[in-house]
Amino acid sequence: MEQILLFAVLGLGQGALIAGIALGVVVTYRGSGIINLSTGAVAMASAYAFWALTTGFFGFTLPVGHSLAGALAVALAVGVLTEVAVFKPLRTVSPLAKLAASLGILLSLQATVLLVFGVQPQQAPSILPTGTVTMLGITTPSDRFVLAGLVVVIALVLGAVYRWSRFGLATRAASENEQAALLAGLSPNSVSMANTLLAALVAGLLGVLASPIVQVDSMTLPLQVVPALAAALFAGFTSLWIACTAGILIGVLQSIVYYLSTQSWFPTDNGNAMPGLQQLLVFALMVVALYVRGAGLPRRGELVEQRLPAVPLPERLLRPALMATAVAAAALIVLPFDFRQALTNSLIGMVIVLSYVVITGYVGQISVMQLALSGTAGFVLSHLSVRLGIPFPFSALGAMVLATLLGVAAGVSALRVRGVSLAVVTLAAALAMEQALFNNTSFGGTAGVSVPPPRLFGIDLGPKADFRGLDGNEPSPMFGFLVLAVTVALGLYVAHLRRTGLGRRMLAVRSNERAAAAAGVDVRAVKIAAFTISSFIASAAGTLYGYNFGSVSAARFTALAALGLIGFAYIGGITMVSGAVIAGLMSTEALLPHALDKWFGIKGTWALLFGGVSLIVTLIANPDGIAGAAHRRRTAKRARRAAATTGPPADNASAVGSPEIHLGRTTADAKEVAP
Repeated sequence: MEQILLFAVLGLGQGALIAGIALGVVVTYRGSGIINLSTGAVAMASAYAFWALTTGFFGFTLPVGHSLAGALAVALAVGVLTEVAVFKPLRTVSPLAKLAASLGILLSLQATVLLVFGVQPQQAPSILPTGTVTMLGITTPSDRFVLAGLVVVIALVLGAVYRWSRFGLATRAASENEQAALLAGLSPNSVSMANTLLAALVAGLLGVLASPIVQVDSMTLPLQVVPALAAALFAGFTSLWIACTAGILIGVLQSIVYYLSTQSWFPTDNGNAMPGLQQLLVFALMVVALYVRGAGLPRRGELVEQRLPAVPLPERLLRPALMATAVAAAALIVLPFDFRQALTNSLIGMVIVLSYVVITGYVGQISVMQLALSGTAGFVLSHLSVRLGIPFPFSALGAMVLATLLGVAAGVSALRVRGVSLAVVTLAAALAMEQALFNNTSFGGTAGVSVPPPRLFGIDLGPKADFRGLDGNEPSPMFGFLVLAVTVALGLYVAHLRRTGLGRRMLAVRSNERAAAAAGVDVRAVKIAAFTISSFIASAAGTLYGYNFGSVSAARFTALAALGLIGFAYIGGITMVSGAVIAGLMSTEALLPHALDKWFGIKGTWALLFGGVSLIVTLIANPDGIAGAAHRRRTAKRARRAAATTGPPADNASAVGSPEIHLGRTTADAKEVAP
């Protein structure tokens, strides 16, 4: 019991950081209606700035007080830039687009930190007292109590400000009814700016103070937003006191779980402590929070348009598919070996993005689990092939079926969860799968597991097949042909799905679930079908990945990598198969990043920064993505040609004589979308 109490006290430091980030998430949501996934990244940026200013990284050293002021100035600068450049222009878009924009901020901040400070974790000096406190016969560091007490004071002060000040009244008014707030002379933009700065200040302060405890790291600090989101869910994204209390308790529980995992009676992973138990705890707490608080987020009376990206009806499938297949097949033969590998990586990236087209583009649900399902299929493929000796293609099909069943199970459990709530829960699930499943040596492990090459009727279809292309080097174009065939087949299926009755029902559910149900659409069946299809496609990408590299490693299926893929999907056009093609070409280790690296020396971190900034720009200037913009131009061009052919319409028929173009969607398209 004494050891449990000791680890509970030690968890106060982690809990204080989680609570501080949770307060920032709640404050931002109350002010602007945005669930800001980049709140943890703000804490990371401030922590790195404080470390750099106190250690002479920039060539000079400042006193601790001045360094703290500089770190908080960095947090405020990030808040101003976030509000002016991102949140304000996106005030009239859907909550899913706002969530994706905060993802772009997270990726941009992480890439900036990596470019400036490198990948090595740093140890920042402590501002808080370094003494100890003895309670109940247990000696513990005093800084844990100071941190926990400070975050409680911050929660109390914020609660008092929101309850009794004019600023708090203005925030509540803008949150409940923006139109009425405007008529009363309040500026929702000013209210949002103030709350964003307040959230950035709190997150930055806790990031600096807690950094000596949790270590300054560009990977773990941004993901502290996941347990903070669990605390915010318990608070309903409104209660500061509940968010603070839940955040501290989550940190305490994580520390106790870690202590229990080190005991001799606790199950081990090859003699080591079981990995990922803290992440599993957070995911379980999120499920409990959704059950206790309800699946929906509090409604806001926003003056918003909330237009979703258009889902145009594919006009021609076979001819473009045949032309693209011929070009890709020729490229796999004539390209040098490194570009051939990059093209194969691009094709696999296209497959995983196709799963996002189904679940997010067609049904409007952001699922961060897709890459985790790919990893599950890859690891299962290794076990079926190596341990059980099941040959190709039965091993691949078995792995895809098992991963699909896991995705369907997640979909069934999340039927009451939709939109932004689903994104939050699946982010926690993806992180839990990465840490608890993929890092477990009995299933995967950081060293990876081997995957034998695919053979069919004695023919080697793997990267080391005898046919090596024009340059005679690995990887063999034979494996590229296999990946190309799978990619084209799945792309044609997803495009055809848009034409079917199921595709139209998916769009109806995306538009308005209640209206779709009133029109006779079985919403539950449509969602389960979407999860099934998208999970199967994602698992196909996982098996191709295993064959591509001859092994499966947990490092390639991280939650941050999944967030990056969603960003590329939005940039390419998350509602169209052509958007998946563009996203695949831009994804990690794909053709475009490889070309930029080889020709111009632009490394992967620069590509990550480019992806984060491009995601923000795309959501602001072109919500339909690159493919959607191209479709709008083609539609407008056809309309001009039709008008030039038929001549100007009569005055009294001008409203119905030609197709109405509205942001890339014609009137005929709108009628076709209706259930």
